[in-house]
Amino acid sequence: MAKATFLYFLFMVYVWPISCVMFHLPPNTQKCLKEDIQANQLVMGEYEVSDVPGQIIDYVARDTKGHILSQKEHITKGKFSFMSEVYDAYEICFISKVPPHQRGIPQEVSLVTKKGVETKSYEGIGEASKLKPLEVDLKRLEDLSDSIVRDFILMRKREEEMRDTNEKTNSRVLFFSIFSMCCLLGLATWQVLYLRRYFKAKKLIE
Repeated sequence: MAKATFLYFLFMVYVWPISCVMFHLPPNTQKCLKEDIQANQLVMGEYEVSDVPGQIIDYVARDTKGHILSQKEHITKGKFSFMSEVYDAYEICFISKVPPHQRGIPQEVSLVTKKGVETKSYEGIGEASKLKPLEVDLKRLEDLSDSIVRDFILMRKREEEMRDTNEKTNSRVLFFSIFSMCCLLGLATWQVLYLRRYFKAKKLIE
C-alpha cells in the first residue's frame, strides 16, 4: 500500500505539471513565452504585475499566424483563457509602456498557466456526480493517462514526419551528388577531347 501511494505521488509530481514563471520586464520592452499546444485544448492562466505609477503593461495571446486569442490592456492582476484551434506554437506576450518623460523601472511579472486536463475542476465533478475522493482521483488519473497517450501519439506522428523528411532530403542529396559527378565526368571528357583536337590541329601530336 505504501509503495502504491509513493508511486502515485511520483506520478502526480512528475506527470502533472503546471507552468509557473516569474520574471522582471524592463521598461518599454516585450517578453513572450511560447509553448506547443495540441488542438482543441483549453488554456487558462493567472497573471500578476507589480504596480509602478505611470507605467503600463499589456498582454496578448496569439498563434504563429498572428491571430489574437486573448488580449487586455493596463493589467495588474487577473485571469485569461482561450481554446487552441489547431496544433501550433502559441505565445503569451507582456508589453511594457512607459511615457517618454518618465524614467521607468523593471516590473515583476508572474504567470501561472494550465492546459488540457489541468484546467478541469475535479472537485466540482465529484460533487456533481457524487463520487468518492478515491473515485475522483481515479477519474483524474484516467483523464491524465488519456492525455499522455495523445501526447505520445502526436510525438510519434511528428517523428514519422521528420523521418520522412530526412529520407526525402537524403534521396535528393544522393541524386544531386550523382548528377554533379556525371557533370564533372562529362566536363573532363569534353576537355580531353577538345585538347586532343587542338593539339592535332597545331600538329603537336599525331
